[in-house]
Amino acid sequence: MLHYGNVPKVDTATWTFDVTGLVQEPISLTYEELLALPRKTVMCDMHCVTRWSRLDNAFEGVPVQLLLERARVKPEAQYCLVSAEQGFTTNLPLADLDRPDNLIALKWKGEALAPEHGWPARLLVPHLYLWKSAKWVRAFTLLDADVPGFWEQNGYHMRGDPWKEERYGGRAITQHEINRLRNLSKKDV
Repeated sequence: MLHYGNVPKVDTATWTFDVTGLVQEPISLTYEELLALPRKTVMCDMHCVTRWSRLDNAFEGVPVQLLLERARVKPEAQYCLVSAEQGFTTNLPLADLDRPDNLIALKWKGEALAPEHGWPARLLVPHLYLWKSAKWVRAFTLLDADVPGFWEQNGYHMRGDPWKEERYGGRAITQHEINRLRNLSKKDV
């Protein structure tokens, strides 16, 4: 169970999950509202960039597609910046986020996620490397330009397909480049 920093202490009484940016109906859900949404179970394998895999995992959670449909994503949205506790972010092309097996995962093998595995909620994007499945997820911001997340800013691949060995994307980018990309993504949001 790899993560950067400490396992955060989360207060579900004040916790929210937001879908904002290039959407017609921004969403802000409390933890209780998220728990009340329809759920599904996904069987999947998980692949870590550090070269380990865990097969046959059963995750239960809220389908990401349900949240995107409720938010009514605008046609110009092509990317998502996923935000999590402690300022962690990861980027995803909308085509990789808007898939039937992706979840806001709440349970693993029938049990609530352990805090070190992302409780109270973790993004599950099983077709990409595990760093794209952000633990302690808090928000989706839909964008028209790709903005690198935490690990991508530090040299990880912008997409992270395990079948294409997309572990590293070359050099880390500079803070100036990060700021430029963030400013591009904020236009008309």
